[in-house]
Amino acid sequence: MSDNNFKPFVPPGVQMKEFTLKSILLGCIFGIIFGAATVYLALKAGLTVSASIPIAVIAITLGRKFFKTTILENNIIQTTGSAGESIAAGVVFTLPGFLFLSNGGGAQYFNYFTILTLAIFGGILGTLMMIPLRRSLIVKEHKTLPYPEGTACGDVLIAGEKGGDFAKTAFQGLGFAFIYAILQKVLHVIAETPEYMTKQASKFFPSAKISADITPEYMGVGYIIGPRIAGVLVAGGVLSWLALIPLLASLLPADMIASQLVKVGYLASLQTPGGQGDWNPVTHTFSDYSAAVYYGYVRQIGAGAVAAGGFITLLKTIPTIISSFKGSIGAIKDGNESADAKSSMPRTERDLNLKIVLIGSIALILLMAFLPQLPGDSIGKKLLVGLLVVIFGAFFVTVSSRIVGLIGSSNNPISGMTIATLMGTCLVFIAVGWTGKLYEPMALVVGGMICIAAANAGGTSQDLKSGYIVGATPMYQQLALFIGAIVSSVVIGLTVKFLDKPTAEMISKGITEHAIGSTYYPAPQGTLMATLAKGILSFNLDWQFVLVGVFLAITMELCGVNSLSFAVGAYLPLSTTLPIFVGGAIRGIVNRKSKSTHESVADEELGKGNLFATGLVAGGAVAGVIIAILAGFDWSASFLSAVNQRQAGILSSMGESGYYVLGCAFFVFMGWYLYRTARKA
Repeated sequence: MSDNNFKPFVPPGVQMKEFTLKSILLGCIFGIIFGAATVYLALKAGLTVSASIPIAVIAITLGRKFFKTTILENNIIQTTGSAGESIAAGVVFTLPGFLFLSNGGGAQYFNYFTILTLAIFGGILGTLMMIPLRRSLIVKEHKTLPYPEGTACGDVLIAGEKGGDFAKTAFQGLGFAFIYAILQKVLHVIAETPEYMTKQASKFFPSAKISADITPEYMGVGYIIGPRIAGVLVAGGVLSWLALIPLLASLLPADMIASQLVKVGYLASLQTPGGQGDWNPVTHTFSDYSAAVYYGYVRQIGAGAVAAGGFITLLKTIPTIISSFKGSIGAIKDGNESADAKSSMPRTERDLNLKIVLIGSIALILLMAFLPQLPGDSIGKKLLVGLLVVIFGAFFVTVSSRIVGLIGSSNNPISGMTIATLMGTCLVFIAVGWTGKLYEPMALVVGGMICIAAANAGGTSQDLKSGYIVGATPMYQQLALFIGAIVSSVVIGLTVKFLDKPTAEMISKGITEHAIGSTYYPAPQGTLMATLAKGILSFNLDWQFVLVGVFLAITMELCGVNSLSFAVGAYLPLSTTLPIFVGGAIRGIVNRKSKSTHESVADEELGKGNLFATGLVAGGAVAGVIIAILAGFDWSASFLSAVNQRQAGILSSMGESGYYVLGCAFFVFMGWYLYRTARKA
């Protein structure tokens, strides 16, 4: 079945501890930690980073020193833990869309049990559909599909078994980020978002704003994705915040902007003060024109660009889609072997029985039809939703696995697949006469589950590749993935709900119902999904702004620029993409310095800079989750009040400009330390 020339690190005939209680428990703990961190990062920035390698690094260190784990146990730890990151990304990219459906009609489904159910179902679907594909994609195409993260993770596990010392640098980054986050988010010594905005009355450049969320996780993400992608991201932000917003602010009267905000739901009425941009109905002005124009117009332009960028990315993979389906048919034929043949198989070729895929798919459809927490007013309608989920799931799981095999999980066009699923579902609904806001939540369920399944399928594929390299038992990995999906989903739902609860600081700024969708947690993909579902099913999309974004993405693609990355940058606040660009620029300087001195550039996944940056992402995101959760409890109110008084004291003594300069100085120091770490041999 496999490449005759390939020999796994642990030979098939060797029996070694693998699927043990301690490996599953440790994997579940890491899945919970990195799943929660991914929720935080995806809500704020609309981006995620792979958790498999940092989990493998930590598993090697803790496992070898404290738990005496084998390499196969460490592989199960990272396999179980990585499910949390994949599912969290799928959940955050879609399910917050319930909050933004017509007239709040989907908010009732944005509850813990619905999120939990969809997360578990989507995670199971992604793993389930990968069972018949493993031999075709992972084994038979070992030489043609590199699965970069999976291969790197396998190398980490093998190096760790040989005595490699990777974790020290990653832990240093984690500790650095955690201390920085405490100084910034708890003690408020470091400013969170330094900004400068020109006045609306400026004759030359009105309401242009430069701002940056100077957090360790953003710098880490930028370093990991590199200067090219980080530069494209910030280019989209520059276009929106330093070109489109000043242009529109100089052309449109304040009353017209306010009317648009009322139309899209960011302002109650023209007579009501507040809303995005802080509207004053007496003076007919905004205190922040930049934010008003962004929420009224630019976000819809960005949404159109993201939708088009996703579709373009998907269209470019059509040859891959066709070949993937041919391969999947062959894989299913290969799976139909006798019980005797399977019992004589080597340990490294044993998958779960193919019948589990069929039984699991049928069970999934029936559960979706009868569970009351899912949208739908009849069993028949919910059965159709379940059927669409399984059909689209089988299709896009195959596509996702093949794509990540070629270009890696970080470049997987999950957004494009989800957009295609959502639009296809809406068209099916229209064909059977289901139109209007009643069916918006049902369409979002299909899109959400496919997004989760495709994300988890990509992660599952990387894990199976790592297992193939080290000599794991596929059946045990598949069981570990099911367990990891269920356990991490429990905490992912809790994290989403905790972060959605406005803190005292948010309430003081007028955010009283949901923190998700605000400037704190923009949830860009979720907002886009809701916009598409509403617009298609009600035939009422703001096409004039969406089409501007569509042709913006097409223009970028014609220029040879990754349209999806640019579109995400145009959609997000500049405060998000600018610090990510700083991290990417540091990576570029490190690479250029290495080349100029004729040094070998450190391995992209295993270099000191990349490991330290991974620690920054993990430490900053985990600290952000912990602090956000603590802020949700009443007992912390008095402490936070004292901290806010401390911040007020700093502001009064230094002034706002001085406070921002101090914050930037800390951020520069963190960048210098990252550069210094990356340059070490």
